[in-house]
Amino acid sequence: MNRLVLLRHGESEWNKENRFTGWTDVDLSERGIREATEAGKTLKKEGFQFKIAYTSYLTRAIRTLWLTLEQMDLLWIPVYKSWRLNEKHYGTLQGLNKSEMAEKYGDAQVHIWRRSYDVPPPALPNDDPRHPRFDPRYKNLDPADIPATESLKETVARIVPYWQNEMAGNLKKYKEVLVAAHGNSLRGIVKYLKNISDEEIVGLNLPTGIPYVFEFDDDLNLQKDYFLGDPEVIRKLMEEVANQAKRK
Repeated sequence: MNRLVLLRHGESEWNKENRFTGWTDVDLSERGIREATEAGKTLKKEGFQFKIAYTSYLTRAIRTLWLTLEQMDLLWIPVYKSWRLNEKHYGTLQGLNKSEMAEKYGDAQVHIWRRSYDVPPPALPNDDPRHPRFDPRYKNLDPADIPATESLKETVARIVPYWQNEMAGNLKKYKEVLVAAHGNSLRGIVKYLKNISDEEIVGLNLPTGIPYVFEFDDDLNLQKDYFLGDPEVIRKLMEEVANQAKRK
């Protein structure tokens, strides 16, 4: 059996403030630190022994991975970072309050920007200081790969090749792999692994800090998937995510 664990980073400071974050580098909140720590305790209790892990270039995911592995006494394992696991880029919405945007543009429009499959938010201008082309961590990327905004479709397009060419082979090799990343980058992986339609993926909300386990056979055919934790708590956390961008 091969087991992949997807872990959305713990609550960030901008999650706490209900802001669109995207590629902005924001750290974990106190709640997020607790969530990541608890995820590590849960995974250790369930007997996971990862030999390799993946994360994005963004602090909130990296710190979540550190805290999780620390609880598992696995800080020593190889960790691979990729921009392809970054959150969806939210363009000019980054830094703005989701509820305030819903008040201004309506719940339906903000829902489209947050959750639709192929409609990106308004793009950052090329000279905007928030544009990732000014960030040194992306200096070696092909300029064509650096987004000024993204839809989920575009996010999936950068993640699936990384899964196919890098992660899947290591899952076969090491049998257990941990990925600490972001709501939309992980939704992209889930969409691919479960063959979820473009329409249905709109309704998938991943809670922060809850391990999501995928079990595969030796040929990486998906056998089952499940969250680790109390189902009622997880349901409430999913509702919390879904309701972030509604008018107050």
